[in-house]
Amino acid sequence: MVDEKNFINNVFRFYKLMKTNDVSLVYEGEITHDITKAFTSLTESAMDKEDESSSTQRKVFHVMVECLQNISKHAEEVDLGRVHKEKRGVFLIHKNQNQYGVTTGNVIARDKVQELKNSLDLINSLDKDGLKKLHKEQIKNGTLSDKQGAGLGFIDIAKKTGNPLEYYFLDIDDNASFFILTSRIERETNK
Repeated sequence: MVDEKNFINNVFRFYKLMKTNDVSLVYEGEITHDITKAFTSLTESAMDKEDESSSTQRKVFHVMVECLQNISKHAEEVDLGRVHKEKRGVFLIHKNQNQYGVTTGNVIARDKVQELKNSLDLINSLDKDGLKKLHKEQIKNGTLSDKQGAGLGFIDIAKKTGNPLEYYFLDIDDNASFFILTSRIERETNK
Protein backbone atom coordinates (compact mmCIF):
# COMPACT_ATOMS: atom_id res chain seq x y z
CA MET A 1 0.00 0.00 0.00
CA VAL A 2 1.21 3.52 -0.84
CA ASP A 3 2.02 5.86 2.02
CA GLU A 4 -0.29 8.69 0.95
CA LYS A 5 1.48 11.48 2.85
CA ASN A 6 4.88 10.43 1.45
CA PHE A 7 3.39 10.19 -2.04
CA ILE A 8 1.86 13.69 -1.80
CA ASN A 9 5.15 15.12 -0.54
CA ASN A 10 7.00 13.48 -3.44
CA VAL A 11 4.50 14.92 -5.93
CA PHE A 12 5.02 18.39 -4.46
CA ARG A 13 8.84 18.02 -4.54
CA PHE A 14 8.59 16.91 -8.16
CA TYR A 15 6.39 19.93 -8.95
CA LYS A 16 8.90 22.32 -7.36
CA LEU A 17 11.78 20.67 -9.23
CA MET A 18 9.91 21.05 -12.52
CA LYS A 19 9.17 24.73 -11.84
CA THR A 20 12.79 25.43 -10.83
CA ASN A 21 14.07 23.90 -14.09
CA ASP A 22 11.26 25.33 -16.25
CA VAL A 23 10.12 21.89 -17.41
CA SER A 24 7.18 22.37 -19.75
CA LEU A 25 6.42 18.75 -20.63
CA VAL A 26 7.06 15.44 -18.87
CA TYR A 27 5.91 12.00 -19.94
CA GLU A 28 6.71 8.46 -18.87
CA GLY A 29 5.32 5.51 -20.74
CA GLU A 30 5.16 3.79 -24.06
CA ILE A 31 6.04 6.02 -27.02
CA THR A 32 3.70 5.75 -30.00
CA HIS A 33 3.06 7.78 -33.14
CA ASP A 34 -0.02 9.34 -31.48
CA ILE A 35 2.02 10.35 -28.43
CA THR A 36 4.61 11.97 -30.69
CA LYS A 37 1.89 13.94 -32.53
CA ALA A 38 0.37 15.08 -29.23
CA PHE A 39 3.76 16.24 -27.90
CA THR A 40 4.56 18.25 -31.00
CA SER A 41 1.13 19.91 -30.81
CA LEU A 42 1.52 20.75 -27.11
CA THR A 43 5.04 22.04 -27.64
CA GLU A 44 3.98 24.14 -30.62
CA SER A 45 1.28 25.83 -28.52
CA ALA A 46 3.70 26.50 -25.67
CA MET A 47 6.39 27.87 -27.98
CA ASP A 48 3.88 30.11 -29.78
CA LYS A 49 2.96 31.63 -26.41
CA GLU A 50 6.66 32.24 -25.77
CA ASP A 51 6.94 33.86 -29.22
CA GLU A 52 9.84 31.57 -30.15
CA SER A 53 11.39 31.99 -33.58
CA SER A 54 10.31 29.57 -36.28
CA SER A 55 13.94 28.41 -36.56
CA THR A 56 14.05 27.48 -32.86
CA GLN A 57 10.68 25.74 -33.14
CA ARG A 58 11.80 23.67 -36.15
CA LYS A 59 14.97 22.58 -34.35
CA VAL A 60 13.07 21.62 -31.18
CA PHE A 61 10.49 19.64 -33.18
CA HIS A 62 13.20 17.85 -35.15
CA VAL A 63 15.06 16.87 -32.00
CA MET A 64 11.83 15.81 -30.27
CA VAL A 65 10.83 13.51 -33.10
CA GLU A 66 14.31 11.97 -33.40
CA CYS A 67 14.49 11.36 -29.65
CA LEU A 68 10.99 9.89 -29.45
CA GLN A 69 11.68 7.62 -32.43
CA ASN A 70 14.86 6.49 -30.70
CA ILE A 71 12.87 5.40 -27.65
CA SER A 72 10.14 3.70 -29.68
CA LYS A 73 12.71 1.76 -31.76
CA HIS A 74 15.47 1.05 -29.26
CA ALA A 75 14.11 0.93 -25.72
CA GLU A 76 14.34 -2.49 -24.15
CA GLU A 77 11.11 -4.09 -23.02
CA VAL A 78 10.55 -3.65 -19.31
CA ASP A 79 8.56 -6.09 -17.22
CA LEU A 80 6.26 -3.97 -15.08
CA GLY A 81 4.30 -6.86 -13.63
CA ARG A 82 1.68 -6.54 -16.33
CA VAL A 83 0.38 -9.14 -18.74
CA HIS A 84 2.77 -7.92 -21.45
CA LYS A 85 6.06 -6.09 -21.45
CA GLU A 86 6.27 -2.57 -22.81
CA LYS A 87 8.98 -0.45 -24.38
CA ARG A 88 8.80 2.60 -22.17
CA GLY A 89 10.73 5.79 -21.75
CA VAL A 90 10.73 9.18 -20.12
CA PHE A 91 10.61 12.43 -22.09
CA LEU A 92 11.09 16.01 -20.86
CA ILE A 93 11.25 19.43 -22.47
CA HIS A 94 12.87 22.15 -20.39
CA LYS A 95 14.30 25.57 -21.03
CA ASN A 96 16.32 28.39 -19.61
CA GLN A 97 16.92 31.90 -20.87
CA ASN A 98 19.26 30.74 -23.66
CA GLN A 99 18.32 27.15 -24.55
CA TYR A 100 15.70 24.48 -24.83
CA GLY A 101 16.59 21.02 -23.65
CA VAL A 102 15.07 17.75 -24.78
CA THR A 103 15.86 14.93 -22.36
CA THR A 104 14.92 11.32 -22.86
CA GLY A 105 15.59 8.19 -20.88
CA ASN A 106 15.03 4.52 -21.55
CA VAL A 107 16.28 1.10 -20.57
CA ILE A 108 18.92 -0.53 -22.76
CA ALA A 109 20.80 -3.82 -22.48
CA ARG A 110 24.09 -3.37 -20.61
CA ASP A 111 25.98 -5.15 -23.36
CA LYS A 112 25.03 -2.28 -25.73
CA VAL A 113 26.34 0.52 -23.49
CA GLN A 114 29.97 0.59 -24.68
CA GLU A 115 29.06 0.55 -28.37
CA LEU A 116 26.54 3.35 -27.85
CA LYS A 117 29.03 5.35 -25.78
CA ASN A 118 31.65 4.96 -28.54
CA SER A 119 29.17 6.19 -31.17
CA LEU A 120 28.16 9.20 -29.08
CA ASP A 121 31.78 10.08 -28.30
CA LEU A 122 32.62 9.91 -32.02
CA ILE A 123 29.68 12.18 -32.89
CA ASN A 124 30.66 14.64 -30.15
CA SER A 125 34.26 14.77 -31.40
CA LEU A 126 33.27 15.95 -34.89
CA ASP A 127 32.72 19.45 -36.23
CA LYS A 128 29.95 20.37 -38.68
CA ASP A 129 31.85 19.08 -41.72
CA GLY A 130 32.82 15.87 -39.92
CA LEU A 131 29.17 15.23 -39.01
CA LYS A 132 28.12 15.72 -42.65
CA LYS A 133 30.81 13.29 -43.78
CA LEU A 134 29.85 10.68 -41.15
CA HIS A 135 26.18 11.00 -42.09
CA LYS A 136 26.97 10.40 -45.76
CA GLU A 137 29.19 7.43 -44.88
CA GLN A 138 26.48 5.84 -42.75
CA ILE A 139 23.93 6.18 -45.54
CA LYS A 140 26.34 5.11 -48.30
CA ASN A 141 27.66 2.03 -46.50
CA GLY A 142 24.16 0.84 -45.74
CA THR A 143 25.50 -1.11 -42.77
CA LEU A 144 22.86 0.15 -40.38
CA SER A 145 19.76 -1.94 -40.02
CA ASP A 146 16.45 -0.57 -38.67
CA LYS A 147 17.41 -1.70 -35.19
CA GLN A 148 20.84 -0.06 -35.40
CA GLY A 149 19.60 3.14 -37.07
CA ALA A 150 19.91 5.22 -33.91
CA GLY A 151 23.33 6.38 -35.11
CA LEU A 152 21.80 8.38 -37.95
CA GLY A 153 19.31 9.98 -35.56
CA PHE A 154 22.06 11.03 -33.17
CA ILE A 155 24.09 12.45 -36.06
CA ASP A 156 21.04 14.41 -37.25
CA ILE A 157 20.47 15.83 -33.77
CA ALA A 158 24.10 16.93 -33.45
CA LYS A 159 23.99 18.51 -36.93
CA LYS A 160 20.69 20.29 -36.26
CA THR A 161 21.59 21.66 -32.81
CA GLY A 162 25.30 22.33 -33.26
CA ASN A 163 25.77 21.19 -29.65
CA PRO A 164 27.31 18.05 -28.17
CA LEU A 165 24.99 15.27 -27.07
CA GLU A 166 24.98 14.94 -23.28
CA TYR A 167 24.50 11.37 -22.11
CA TYR A 168 24.60 9.22 -19.00
CA PHE A 169 24.24 5.53 -18.27
CA LEU A 170 22.91 4.38 -14.91
CA ASP A 171 23.27 0.68 -14.13
CA ILE A 172 19.98 -0.94 -13.17
CA ASP A 173 21.21 -4.51 -12.74
CA ASP A 174 23.62 -6.96 -14.41
CA ASN A 175 21.58 -6.95 -17.63
CA ALA A 176 20.18 -3.44 -18.02
CA SER A 177 21.16 0.23 -17.87
CA PHE A 178 19.14 3.40 -18.02
CA PHE A 179 20.27 5.64 -20.89
CA ILE A 180 19.69 9.38 -20.50
CA LEU A 181 20.23 11.74 -23.43
CA THR A 182 19.94 15.54 -23.37
CA SER A 183 20.04 17.63 -26.52
CA ARG A 184 20.29 21.41 -26.23
CA ILE A 185 18.86 23.86 -28.76
CA GLU A 186 19.88 27.52 -28.68
CA ARG A 187 16.97 29.96 -28.45
CA GLU A 188 16.95 32.58 -31.17
CA THR A 189 15.23 35.91 -30.84
CA ASN A 190 12.15 36.41 -32.96
CA LYS A 191 12.89 39.69 -34.69
